[in-house]
Amino acid sequence: MTDGTAPSARGLWELIEPVHAVTYFAPEALDAFKDAGLRGFWRGYFAGRAAPLGAVGPGPVQAAFFSFAPAMVARALPETWDRVPPHRALEVRRAGAGAALRRLLAGLEDETERAAAALMPLLDSLDCSGRVLAAANAALPPPVDAVDRLWHATTVLREHRGDGHVAACVAAGLDGCETLVLRAGIDLPRGELQPFRGWTDAQWEAGGHRLAARGLLGPDGSATAQGRLLHRRVEEATDLAAARPWREQAPAAAGELARVLAPLAAAAATALRFPNPIGVPRPTGGPGA
Repeated sequence: MTDGTAPSARGLWELIEPVHAVTYFAPEALDAFKDAGLRGFWRGYFAGRAAPLGAVGPGPVQAAFFSFAPAMVARALPETWDRVPPHRALEVRRAGAGAALRRLLAGLEDETERAAAALMPLLDSLDCSGRVLAAANAALPPPVDAVDRLWHATTVLREHRGDGHVAACVAAGLDGCETLVLRAGIDLPRGELQPFRGWTDAQWEAGGHRLAARGLLGPDGSATAQGRLLHRRVEEATDLAAARPWREQAPAAAGELARVLAPLAAAAATALRFPNPIGVPRPTGGPGA
């Protein structure tokens, strides 16, 4: 990413995702929801991530989030809105993420300003057709503070990529549970996926049987060559859909953005654990790499 070549859409996601993901891992973000009255991690998670959609019920959230078991979503919504309505959840989410990033990015204020200034204009022309979570986040009022603007921009762009990934999975004939079971057969531990998405053992095994019937999973739970090929095609389609915001950028500008983002991603990644349920890898050259 520093050799003069333009970064790929995947390479940029690997730098953007850690900045956004502090909202799920950093203590400041978790404490913000707890202090707002949402006990337990998942109420805060669903409240914060679903809040841009308004006070919706579990159906639209399960559809948009895709890989969560419907019963898990229903345990949090719509009951959570009685405790913290969407407008308040948005405030809490931004405050928690901002507090985390101000700690993690201390000493990188110049890079933060530059990254926010480079990313925010991308949102003005972002095509959110078919991308519900990206559109809902992009419609929120843009923040003024540089740290908040950085987090807002990375959030919109990661949800934009995520919406495209869901479409790629659906086009590949995979449901939410099957997508996770297949991934567990390739490179992420089942323990990092199943319990964090709420699927029961019976549902997980049923998903595995469906994949095996398609020749995508072997008897030992590992993905077959056909399964790995399908996974690779889904990731390629995800990358293709995610490349759209970057197409108008000159390679030099994209490369400079990647260089500015690199230390921010490395610093933010110290709040994450690896491996993790969202599948983001440790930024290259980051602490502990």
